[in-house]
Amino acid sequence: MSSQPSDPLAAVDALLAAVEAGHLLPAPAERIRLREAAGLTQAAVAQALGVRIPSIQAWEDGRAEPKPERLQAYRRLLDGLAQRYPAPVTPERAAPAAAPSHQAVAEAEVRPASTSRRAVAKKAATTSADPRFPHGPLAVLDGDGSAYGVDGIVLDCPADTVIELVEWTLKESGLGAARLNRNGKDSDPLIVLTASAAVKLGLPERLEGPEERRSLRLADDHPVVKQIGKAKWQLTQRGFGPWARVYRKADGRSRQCVQLAVLSWDALDTRSWPGVADMAPADIANVLGTYAQRVITPRGSTAVSGLELMTALRPPTRAVQENGTGAWVSGYNPGSLGSEPVDPAPPEAIAEHPVVVRSGWKGGFLNEEAYQWVRDPSLLSDEECLLPYAVGLDLNTAFLAAAARLVVGLSAPDHFHRPVFNKRIPGSWLADLSHLDLDPRLPSPFTPDGTRPTGPAWYQTHTLAYAQELGHDVHPVEAYLRRETGAYLDPWHDRLKTAYVETLADFGVTADLTDAEFLAAMEHHKQADPAMAAVLSAIKATVKGGIGKLRERPQGRTYRDGDPWPAMQRPTWRPDIRAAVISKARVNMHRKLANMVKLTGLYPLAVLSDCVVYPSPGASPLDFLPYDAAGKPLMGGFRLGPTPGLAKLEGVQEMSWAVDLMEKGLNPARHIKGGDAVLDDGE
Repeated sequence: MSSQPSDPLAAVDALLAAVEAGHLLPAPAERIRLREAAGLTQAAVAQALGVRIPSIQAWEDGRAEPKPERLQAYRRLLDGLAQRYPAPVTPERAAPAAAPSHQAVAEAEVRPASTSRRAVAKKAATTSADPRFPHGPLAVLDGDGSAYGVDGIVLDCPADTVIELVEWTLKESGLGAARLNRNGKDSDPLIVLTASAAVKLGLPERLEGPEERRSLRLADDHPVVKQIGKAKWQLTQRGFGPWARVYRKADGRSRQCVQLAVLSWDALDTRSWPGVADMAPADIANVLGTYAQRVITPRGSTAVSGLELMTALRPPTRAVQENGTGAWVSGYNPGSLGSEPVDPAPPEAIAEHPVVVRSGWKGGFLNEEAYQWVRDPSLLSDEECLLPYAVGLDLNTAFLAAAARLVVGLSAPDHFHRPVFNKRIPGSWLADLSHLDLDPRLPSPFTPDGTRPTGPAWYQTHTLAYAQELGHDVHPVEAYLRRETGAYLDPWHDRLKTAYVETLADFGVTADLTDAEFLAAMEHHKQADPAMAAVLSAIKATVKGGIGKLRERPQGRTYRDGDPWPAMQRPTWRPDIRAAVISKARVNMHRKLANMVKLTGLYPLAVLSDCVVYPSPGASPLDFLPYDAAGKPLMGGFRLGPTPGLAKLEGVQEMSWAVDLMEKGLNPARHIKGGDAVLDDGE
């Protein structure tokens, strides 16, 4: 059947009329550019227009257009942003050069050009569109001077010392990445050093001395460290370790900073970046480049990058005009955590914190942690024990799902006595939930080990709100609450969710698959593309590590309780925000567990953080998950799928195996995959 219009002239007239009336929108890519240039999240635009986030995603992907009642409002937004953020002027396309000979192409692929400019092994497809950074965010430097960038770009780096490398990177490499928020800072270029490159630059292939291994840094009297100081460059307080930052004070508005990562010093943790350190330099560059494009240019471990991403998306300051003078100065950026740290409330801190030690606090602490629960084996029914299988479900990035639309405190806490509970105010509340009688075949939603509370305890707002949701009165005796609040983690959630979903889509794991197709696709996706599997692993580690960094503990053998430590002196040391994420994640898990009882009559055998094990008549989740007569998943319980908060298969074992572990006091959820699982406790 022909798709051509029956009356082309009428169709053209209609199109011209739409243009004249202003009904046509910019291209999808331009819609994304305008929103990101303004530092707006998809959630913010959706809220302003009164639609759901998937609608904004569909408009920006070009899969759908706004309905008439939203069209003019969306057009007005885009027009306003276009006036403030005009499209960058692109240079005229140069005349095509003469085609190189086959021999010249072959030689270029074997060895980069002898100049310090780029030689391209294949045409770059996804490198930065920012003309300031034509060669992407990073490069992997090998011992022969080849610096491998993303998409096959190879640069010839003539540096023989770390100082020469830093200066070449800043002046000639064309590496870097544009800021993620208009009030933020551009990402510093990253140079990853192979073992041979490290040796060529005068660095040891590995950190060898006992002090170097303990502190994970070169000694201050190492020749390279001395060279850096002599050349008037500086290192951060972390010194020259696996992730070293070499910088000078900014020259006007231009930053002078290069991030270095040394592969042979274990800069890429194998748990977060499985197999990457053993790849060829060009493959390492593409793995890290994909992560940089979708998340952030790595600045350290995935945990460090997760925390840095929060600040990059919610910069603490912005330019404001002074009253009277009109001069532009640095001021607080609304919605951020600010540039100065705030002390936690005593129950939100940890025992070592100066707030606790100085005050002699004895009033207890928040215990908002992930689930580690096993059902009492005596509560297993004969019918359950006779089922053949134990099937484990794992929730995709459960902490990330909990961070969505999560309102947290932005300011310092205020102390209240006998407050009236309000589920909309983030904070810590002292209340007694020990009298609440719940089904022992489910974990208590109020404690990490799932046991019934034994008396008054401190709870985060979401935990008490869930007690109310279950129909119980809540009467706090005391509380530490915050007057300034906001969804601080929203842009962080949105960017990481998009990165996670896009990376799964690279394996063919998409939301339009049936549940059976989804399980089949997930079964072998990591083997299909180890490089993208490493990117996916790093994204998940970024979520967990970023949340854990919000309550980073002191380190070092010489530390004494009550002394400040570096992590607690940054604005993002916020144990209350970590508690809010974990509290919401645990409540979300319990809500699904309770709904599964209503929908299927099934009770879990065990829960470990975001993994739950159920008895099953078959070896697949399809054998016990709830579906309607048409085969569609029922809402409320666990559902399979590739987005954060939905579930995937974690593992299958025989039911007798699970019962045996339970009787020994062990958790089947830890071992259901066939090995020891790592607890995702956000530390």
